[in-house]
Formats: sequence, structure tokens, C-alpha cells
Amino acid sequence: MLLKEILGLSSNKRLLSLAGISVVTAIAGMGCSSTDSDASKAESKTTLVHPGQVIDLSYWNITLPQDANNDGKPDQIKTKDIQAYTHDDYFYVNDSGEVVFTSPNVAVTTANSKNTRSELRHMMRGFDTRIKTKAPKNNFAIASHKNADAFAQIGGKLNATLHVDHVAVNSSKPELKPTYSVVVGQIHAGKDKVPVDGFGYGNEPIKIYFKKYPNHETGSVFWNYERNLPKEDPNRTDIAYPVWGNTWENPNDPKAAGIALGEDFSYEINVYKDTMYLTFTAEGKETIEYAVNLADNVDPYGNVDSKDHPQGYTGDWHYFKAGAYNQCNGGTKHAFWGTGCGGTGDWETDFKNGDYTQVTFSKIELSQGEKR
Repeated sequence: MLLKEILGLSSNKRLLSLAGISVVTAIAGMGCSSTDSDASKAESKTTLVHPGQVIDLSYWNITLPQDANNDGKPDQIKTKDIQAYTHDDYFYVNDSGEVVFTSPNVAVTTANSKNTRSELRHMMRGFDTRIKTKAPKNNFAIASHKNADAFAQIGGKLNATLHVDHVAVNSSKPELKPTYSVVVGQIHAGKDKVPVDGFGYGNEPIKIYFKKYPNHETGSVFWNYERNLPKEDPNRTDIAYPVWGNTWENPNDPKAAGIALGEDFSYEINVYKDTMYLTFTAEGKETIEYAVNLADNVDPYGNVDSKDHPQGYTGDWHYFKAGAYNQCNGGTKHAFWGTGCGGTGDWETDFKNGDYTQVTFSKIELSQGEKR
């Protein structure tokens, strides 16, 4: 049962008044007047809860779309600090006991992306910071990696349940594929300064998208596989596979076939040995499943992709990500990613104008990959 069902509460942007995760009931003391009792009850509803009390964050850190320490980079909240961390705008618990991730169109971004994010990054080392972020013991590999035993884990599984509350609604380039979309989960391959044996380009074997045009009744859920090639290779591109509704090149309204804003859906990314098994579920929708071998260049439909790396992602190190990775930005120069979405860089203004994305999770769970 989801936490919001246990609590029986409705959803909005403000923080939930809880003690721990359980609602506190005020108990009036003997001899208290009704006024004292009412005041006591009111006080019992003012204890805040942070995301670490809703989701197990023992193996995550988070990147936020702000630069509070003025180092020119998005802030990262480390694993030890995120346990009791909340941000009123970008990472908080709503009054349904769910964790909200919000990211504006225009804000500070990571070095290799034009897009902002409020997004968790899998840290398999947990609290042991003696292990470096890029070290094998902080990441997982697939079974065919030549040094697979050196990694923290072979494969892994990420389960999530969520709904998308909002995606950007203003763009000067609505025809571009990434416009009006957000990535809500992914596996990222590690980026090395010098690629080793043709691996280490920092690509993604999976990114799960939600995309909705402003005038559409519903949005689409789909996932992308990125060919594991160098950035300068023109064949390095994302290939989209449908879940519910359309993929990102189709501008038609998916209507009943799609997923509405605020509508729950779940995904499971299950990497067992070399195979990535995907399962997508939503109430009233057909369950969608895929399987793809990450150690070769055969696509999910069984066809050889001669343009992909012949060994897929065999030589890479990997980690999960989950949250709101906004695919709308204010840039216009890049032919593909320059979505020309509205935004001033002032959060209050951009929130008011709808120039942001927001995703709410009721479940994010990590575990060992399992044979299907």
C-alpha cells in the first residue's frame, strides 16, 4: 500500500506535517481547557518530514538546479547529508507523503548537459566516501565486462512509481523532439577522460521519458536507447521505443492511449547478467515489457543495428538515476537539444509562467537484478 493511501491525504505543493512518517494525534492533558486542547492539536500538525523518511536514500545523492555555494556548478547533496535534507522548491515531501522533484527550464547545469535536473544519482558505496565516485565499487557492470568481479554488483534493479505533474509549456521550437519532455529514470554509463577499449563515452542505455504538448489531453511515455558511440560520431543518437502513447517524433495527441498529468505509472529496470529487462505498468493500461542484451548490438525487436557498438555497453561502468531531468532549456543554437523553452532564471517567475518540470514519486527502490 502506498503511503498516501495509508495517510488518506490529498496532494499539493506544500510540505506534509508529520512526525517521522506517521501523523501525530494530539492528546489533551488532564485539566486542559478546550482552547489549550485545540492549540495542542494545531502544534501537532507542524512537524515537517524530509524525503529521506519516505524513500530509502542510503545509496543516493542528488543534483539540484541551483548553485548555492557559488562554485559555478549545480549543487550536489551527498549521501550522508541527503538523509535529513529537503528543499522547499526542488526536493520535498507533499501532503500525500510523496517526494517531489522540480526543475526549472533555465538554471545552472552539469558540464555535459544543457538541461537542468533535480535528480538522484545511484551511489553504491553508501556512506563509505573512501570509495571514489567513479571507482568500480561505487558502480555496477554487466556480466560480460572483462573485470565484472571488481564491481560492487553485476546488474541491478530499480523500481519506481510516479506521476508527472507538469512539463514546460512555452517553447519557440516545439518541433524539436526533446521539447515539452522530462526524463524520469535512466541508467547512465560512466564517462572517462580517456575511453578504454572503445568504452567510457558517458552514454545512456536507457532514458525513460514523459512528453506532453501543451494543448494535448494526455502525454506519452517511451524509453530511449542511445547508441554507444563517441560524441563526434554522427550515428550516436537516441532510438525511441513506445510504452503508452507516441514516441517523441510524433506530434499527435495520444488521448486515451497516453498518460495524463497526475496519473500514476510504474517502471522497473532490471539488469540481470547482460540483459536489461523493462516492465511498465499503470492502472487500466496494458503492461509493456522489453528485453535487450546490453553486450551486443541487437535491438529489442531482435534486429542487428550495424551502426551501434558491436559489444553494446560491455566495457562500461553504470549507475541508476531517478527524478526530474528537464529536457527543456532556454538555448536555441543546438539543432537538436536547443529547445528554446521559456525561462528567466528566477524561480518564482518561472514557476508562475509554467517554465519548469515537476515529477512526484511515491516509490523508488533499489535491489539486485533478478532472472526473468
